[in-house]
Order: sequence, then C-alpha cells, then structure tokens
Amino acid sequence: MTNLDDAITGLGSSEAEEIYEPTFTEDGSELDLKINELFAGSVVRKDLVKAVRGNAVVPGYVLEYLLGQYAASDDEDTIQDGIDMVRKILAEHYVNRNEKTLVQSNIREKGKHRIIDRVTVDLNTKLDLYEASFENLDIKGVPIHADTVTRNQKLLVGGVWCICDIEYQANDETTEPWVLGSLKPIQIAGVDIDAFHAARETFTTDEWIDLLMQSIGLDPEHFSRRGKLIALTRLIPFVERNYNLVELGPKGTGKSHTFSELSPNGALISGGEVTVAKLFVNNANGKLGLVGYWDVVAFDEFAANRRTDQNLVNIMKNYMANKQFNRGNQPLGAEASMVFIGNTSHTVPYMLQHTDLFDELPDSYRDAAWLDRIHHYIPGWEVSPIRSEMFSDGYGFVVDYLAEILHAKRSEDFSDKYQSHFSLGSDISTRDRDGIHKTFSGLMKLIHPTGTATPVELEDLLVYSIEGRKRVKDQILRIDATMRDNPARFGYQDSVGTWHDVVTVEENQYPQLYRRNWGVERGTHEQVGDGPATKVQPEPRNVISIAPRLPIVPEGSDQPVLPDQTTTLFEGIRDFKAGQTGVSYENVLLPYLLCATEITIIDPYIRMPHQVRNVGDLIGLIALAKEPADEVAIELITTQTDKEQFKKDQLERLVALREASQSFGVTLNVRLDDTIHDRSISTNEGWRILLGKGLDLWEPPSNAIAEARQEFRRIKSDTTFTYARESLGSSNPEPPVG
Repeated sequence: MTNLDDAITGLGSSEAEEIYEPTFTEDGSELDLKINELFAGSVVRKDLVKAVRGNAVVPGYVLEYLLGQYAASDDEDTIQDGIDMVRKILAEHYVNRNEKTLVQSNIREKGKHRIIDRVTVDLNTKLDLYEASFENLDIKGVPIHADTVTRNQKLLVGGVWCICDIEYQANDETTEPWVLGSLKPIQIAGVDIDAFHAARETFTTDEWIDLLMQSIGLDPEHFSRRGKLIALTRLIPFVERNYNLVELGPKGTGKSHTFSELSPNGALISGGEVTVAKLFVNNANGKLGLVGYWDVVAFDEFAANRRTDQNLVNIMKNYMANKQFNRGNQPLGAEASMVFIGNTSHTVPYMLQHTDLFDELPDSYRDAAWLDRIHHYIPGWEVSPIRSEMFSDGYGFVVDYLAEILHAKRSEDFSDKYQSHFSLGSDISTRDRDGIHKTFSGLMKLIHPTGTATPVELEDLLVYSIEGRKRVKDQILRIDATMRDNPARFGYQDSVGTWHDVVTVEENQYPQLYRRNWGVERGTHEQVGDGPATKVQPEPRNVISIAPRLPIVPEGSDQPVLPDQTTTLFEGIRDFKAGQTGVSYENVLLPYLLCATEITIIDPYIRMPHQVRNVGDLIGLIALAKEPADEVAIELITTQTDKEQFKKDQLERLVALREASQSFGVTLNVRLDDTIHDRSISTNEGWRILLGKGLDLWEPPSNAIAEARQEFRRIKSDTTFTYARESLGSSNPEPPVG
C-alpha cells in the first residue's frame, strides 16, 4: 500500500516538463502594453523565470535580475534572445553543488572564472582579516577586502547572492589558493522615485493593484479585491519600518514565497533556528544579528517551533515594542520588520470553539504581552492553495527594482492620510491605534505611493487595517482575562459623524463561536471568574435535505414505502436500476454518515476526473452537514490508474481534493492499494455500506441541470447497496433520516 505523497514523488518529472517555453501573442493586454510603455527596462514577463530556472537553486530575484538585464522588453525576439543569454550565463557561471569539484577544476585550469553563488563573510580575528565563504562552490577562507564588506554588510549576516571572479594562485604555503578578483551583489544600483510616482499617476487604482499582483508573480484574474489586499499585505514589512505581522493558515498558500523569492532585502529563516545571537547580537563578540542589517526578518514554520528560549521571547518583546535591544549595556536601535509564518492544523470554527486563532503558536509566544505587539494578523485560511494557473504570465516590476522602491519609501509615514475624512474611536488603545496606522500606512505606500487617494479608497484600506488589528486583539481577550475590563469598540467615524463598526470575516461567519461576553450583552461565551471564557453549547443542528426520499422495503414486508423523519435508518439491501433517476449521495449515503468522525471509503475506481469529483461531492455533503467546529477524518483507499498518461492527472486531482477538504474541517488521507476489489464505506458509528459497483453510479450528465444535481442523472447500470450496522457495545442515538 502506498500513500499519496510517495506516489507523487515516485512519478518524478520528465526532461520535457522541466523546460518551460513561453508563448507569445500578437497583441498583449492593454495593461501590459501600458506597463511596458511607462516602465520600460524596469519590468519583465513574470513567467520567464520558469523558462530560465532549470536546475538552478536560486531565489527568483536573482533570475529576474538577469532577465532584467537581457529580456526587459515586450519584443518577442528580444525576449527570446534574452532567455537564451540568461540560460547561457547560468550554464556557464551558476555553481551547481553537484558540480562543485568540476568548477573548482575549471578555475584551476583557467586561472580565473566568473561564478554566481551565495557569499557569506566572517571576521578572522586571529589574522585580523575578513574571509569569504562560497555556499555552492564549497570553498572557505577566501580573503576579501574590508572596503567591500563595509559597502555590503549583509555579507556578514545571512549572505548575499553575488557575481564573482574567482582566481587560482597556487603556492607552496598553507594558505588557500583561492583569490577573490571581484564581487558584485545581485541588486540594482538605484531607482528614480520621482519617475516612479509620475508613472503611478497614469494608472487607475485597479490597474495599479493588478500591476503589483503581477509583480509578485500572481495572476490578478484569479483573485478577488480582498484576496489582492491580503496578498499585498505580505509586502508591507518591506515598505514599513518595524512592522510586526503574523500569518497562520493551511499549507500550500504561498506564505513564505514572498519572503524567500521576492526581495534581496529580506531574510527567511526557519523558526527552529532562532537564537538571540542570530537575531539580535552575539554578546561574546559583539556581532550584530539579522535585525541590524535586513529590512525584513521572516520566521518560516514558526508555529512548529515548540522549543523556545524565554530570554529570546523577552528580548523580542522589547524590540517589537520599542525598536531597541541591548548589546551589553548599550541600547541599539534597528528598523527590521518581523513576520511570523505558520501552518494551521485545524479549521477556524474548531479553533474558535476550543482555543483561539493563535492556537498553533508555541506556548511561550501565546503570551498576551507578546501578541499585543503584533500589528496585523493575515487570515491565511482565506487564501486558496496556489495552483499553476494562478501564476502570472503578464508583466510586472523586476523584483530588485520593486525592492529598492519599497526600501526607499520606508522612511515615509502615511498613517495620517485618512484623518481629514475619518477618525478612530477614542477608546482604542495606543497599541491598537499603532497597529491600524502602520498597516494603513504600508498599504497606502504600496497602492497610493504619492499619498493621494479618494475618500472611498481611504475608507477601504482603513477598514481592512482595523479588521487585521481587531483579529489580534480579540484573540488576546480570549487568552488573558485581565485585559477584558474595557474592550475597545473597533470602528471609525466618518466626516458627518456616523459611526461604523468593523467586524472580522470569521466573526460575521461564526457569531455563535466568536462573540465574547466580557460584560457585554452580545455573545455566546460566558466568563467564569478570571479564567478563560467558556462556550455556551449551540443547539444541535437540524440537517434538512432537499433530495427526494427513496422508497424502502421494511423487514417482513414486500411492499416499498417512503420513509419519513421518524423512520429508523434502513438496514438491508437497496437496488438501483439502470436508467433510474432521483438517486444522490444526499439520500442514499449522507444519513448514514451523520455524527461519524471517522469514515473509511474503499473504491478501486477513483481514477478519472469525474470519479474524483464524485468523492468531492460526498465530502462536501459531509462538511456541510457537520457542526462547523467539528472535524471529520476520512480515509480513501483506491488504486492508481494503470494508464501512464493519466497517472499524474489522477494523483494531482487527489492532492487538490485533499488540500480543499482540509479547509472545511475534513482531513482526507488517501492510500493506494492495488489489491482491493470490493467497494464499501464504514464509519466509527458502526455503519457499513457495501457499494456494489462503487461510487461511480451515473451516466455522464446530459445537461447543465443534471451537472448541478445528482438526482437528475441516470443510473448507468444495475447496482446494489447493502446497509448494516455493527454493535459498538453501547447504545447510540440514530441520526435523523435526510
């Protein structure tokens, strides 16, 4: 038996799949034409990175830097020549780790060779000189001039991708033969911010947002207005000093992509690698850490880091509030923003019912004082898993050009731009106000970089900024009872004096789970003493089906009857005839699956697209019928198609179904077992259903109505379902029929 991930890995990839060739059309979109006209030389087609990456394990901004040198055009011939040139440069100069010995040999034989590699520098205190290390070339101890280090201090922390000339000078001494001839960091020299502002004025707001989306590699056509704002919020740490951001959500939504691929000014580190010395200062030698050199420090898989240093938490808490840390007795300031990224393992309603939306964070960081330093919480559960069609093939800013623009605007403050039209409530605390202001200022600098916007546009960004801070504060009140005395009213007042409350999406969607009763009338949570809030249990859900009831033949009778709401669930054999309509999972399976938290589906024929879709339909019914905060585990056991051309498609569809299910409180585990033949469904409530010929019951839908509802499809061949209930050793209430 094989699990789904192993099967995907086993497929590998063909040589043809690894080489992406861009396609060209005679007429580009109006937006792309406008982008090329106004930002000629500073934009590039975003799908070209795929065309040149090959086996080069380098960040996207390195490849875009090269593409910006040779393919920053909308002319097909120029682009193709640029692609060929970049491929040639990578083939000749990028150091692949597996070929490091060959490259070292080439340097020795030629005496000098240009390479593209990640370079880090350390100070050798014994020799009183700086020494460079080359990550892929795997050589260390190469002397580098102090002036070069002074001009590029990021070499000292984290390393920088560079184009370097390495020389080989053999000697009889014990010193290394490697000599650094030249070093050029992969980044542009500078930008014309005035020209950038002037060009922005010729775009509408919607056009500009779409340009920014394409610049980060995403196709704006696949995102709503809110989805675009969420994606652009990930850029705020690059444009706003000392901005503290959290994003928790399901896997595969591109949380870390922005911080690993889209800027040379950010450092992405694993949450488990965080230390005081690495982040702030090494008190043993006085060496500054990451916050002293980078615009953004992002912590990947932060939620998975369960081992924490309380001293680090305290230093981080002080830095996030005061922008300072100590080197010995000397206070030092820094401007690095901090981003905390993590995966969630539960749905939003589950977290709201059982804990809070910071549930996945390590315990040391679920401290109210630490959380109160967070300016904005991105609701990662609203972000769809990234699919191939969501990537853009349109034009966007060359990444390092955009990075320099954002860096240049960090010194500006747009936090007051809304105040001539709107005002926040007087009871909003200073920390809440700071969080709202910094998010608003960052979005303004991204979307309205000249600082000019209409009242409607200002209101849109203000509401979003308030919501993100409110999400933080509402969770703090769940965690710490001492902060509930005077909960602030999050909202704003317009210029005519009308007050507007702001609520989060999840607060609006799950009011019975979200509302708090800290002495306020609204809500379904009651405070007990000084402890956490306890949830008032909701009334049981009354699941109502619109699917038609199907006749059954009661035991001891030969006459079919229609069951009603009082009829006990049928046990026995139910026949379905070819050509019959009115049959759906909703009326023949769902009643038997209600209340179950563990379900096993065995069907060897979940192979074709419509068969995977059928399982998706069933999972959708289960997700809809359960309580929002409940979670259901489903194990699907099927077989892999024997047709080579369809294997990849089958596995990718099953992976997509698994990822989609997670968002709705259903954990889908898929296993492949070529030995199975029978079809069945069993539950931990004792029901076992033999599925005859399986879940693939119907003829292909003949019209749009049959496509939408299973009841209008015809059964394709005679089949039988057998229903039986096993004893669980205790009495279990029967779930309602239909």
